[in-house]
Amino acid sequence: MNCMKPIFFLLCCLLLAMSGCTDSTADAPAATPFTIDIQPFTDADTALVKQVTACLKKIYPNVELKPAIPIPPMAYYKARKRYRADSLLAFLNKRQQPGHLAIALTSKDISWTKGTVPDYGIMGLGLCPGNACVASSFRLSKTNTADQLFKIAIHELGHTQGLVHCPNPSCYMRDAKGKNHTNELHGFCQTCKQRLLSKGWAL
Repeated sequence: MNCMKPIFFLLCCLLLAMSGCTDSTADAPAATPFTIDIQPFTDADTALVKQVTACLKKIYPNVELKPAIPIPPMAYYKARKRYRADSLLAFLNKRQQPGHLAIALTSKDISWTKGTVPDYGIMGLGLCPGNACVASSFRLSKTNTADQLFKIAIHELGHTQGLVHCPNPSCYMRDAKGKNHTNELHGFCQTCKQRLLSKGWAL
């Protein structure tokens, strides 16, 4: 889960190499109010969407659940029957209004380019910092999917707020390194938490 830097924006992937989490908040600017738009694609499980929405509303005051929309066909990678997460972010980025950021939810398999691997399967991706991210339930456990999807969503939202990957093994911003560690995550570490509190999160 490392923040990559493509030409036009920073992409943060849930499954890349670890970065530190040591930024100071002593000189952090005042929080700028924004709204989190939860944008489900029509393939997303309605019950999962509602549960993730309810969890996010407990920790951020301005959350709006948008009507489901079809997943954009231009993002489909036919060779692997997956959807390109970077293309989904570009789609979301163009739709966002000032003061809003989007978290898209899907049940489809998503991927992006990791190093020399042109199509690497992932659970989530986000702009770091930015106004869009996506979380997929495709690779999650079937026993506690809602809880795991929330943790993927909050991880990617953390990236949109400028958080990089954290060395704390129980922090939501932990780097997955190609595995699903969501059951080992129990919240934001103190450093990550302070960064988000400075931006208006209620943690």
